Amino acid sequence: MVNKLTSITSLTRNGVRDWLVQRVTSLILAVYILFLLGYLVFHPSIEFFAWQSLFQSTAFRVFSVLFLLSLMWHAWIGMWTIVTDYIKPADIRLAVILIIIIALFAYVIWGIDILWSA
Repeated sequence: MVNKLTSITSLTRNGVRDWLVQRVTSLILAVYILFLLGYLVFHPSIEFFAWQSLFQSTAFRVFSVLFLLSLMWHAWIGMWTIVTDYIKPADIRLAVILIIIIALFAYVIWGIDILWSA
């Protein structure tokens, strides 16, 4: 049962692909964060309307959704690795994995709703 649980909840079912996904998503996260830091450096006295116009830009919203999805994927692989390494009882592992999945999807849906509702 443990092997079935591991293979069902694994994202790519391949350690090399998981490693590669971790690296690609970390690059996307880094580029997004560096962009925001650069924006703040070049706009030191940023006001609400400048910040609002940045987040109302369709390109930035798409970039933000890509950031959210990358964050979810990156976090899922990391959390799945931790859970499968350190939680041995299958029932507890399944419960923890389900809680993580629900939380990650809720955060992504919430983030997308915040980005596109205004």
